[in-house]
Amino acid sequence: MDGKPLRPRTWQAAIMLMAAMISACSSTPQRHWTTSDQSESARNERFELPDAGQREQIVLSAFSLLDTGYRFGGRNPEAGLDCSGMVSFVVEQVSGQRLPHNAAKIAARTRPIPREALEAGDLVFFNTQGKAHSHMGIYIGDGRFIHAPSSRGKVRVELMDNRYFATRFDGARTLLGEETRLGSDSTY
Repeated sequence: MDGKPLRPRTWQAAIMLMAAMISACSSTPQRHWTTSDQSESARNERFELPDAGQREQIVLSAFSLLDTGYRFGGRNPEAGLDCSGMVSFVVEQVSGQRLPHNAAKIAARTRPIPREALEAGDLVFFNTQGKAHSHMGIYIGDGRFIHAPSSRGKVRVELMDNRYFATRFDGARTLLGEETRLGSDSTY
């Protein structure tokens, strides 16, 4: 820089850019700036629960959120939850590990599994906005999942074969590593 003060137009552009960054929605991928203690590769590593038993706790924690109000961008039950905020909140409460607040980013950090391999505590993803992984929930078994939908505004249970969701199913993911999943003895 040559030491000249910023012109009013430059200030205006900078303020508009900052406002756009602050108001970015949770389903839009955000640019993360690398810091010395957190590299890009560290943020993109696979997420894995250390214990297969934590899946049961995830299901129970998700049930405790039934009827919680929906709020776009919401990350906690008091203020309201959106789909990825609900999943992120539940996983953090159970494991102490934090997932991104973004369905597509959660999908990218978790291991894909076939739909037939779904077990309670796994994640299900849907294409509800014309793009992959735009909605998600927690599979609870028996062809059902818990999610935070914007329609009718409350965390609730849905059937996987519900006409709306069956046609929009976009994949299943697990929070377990391959070794942990193979060694799990799911009895619930």
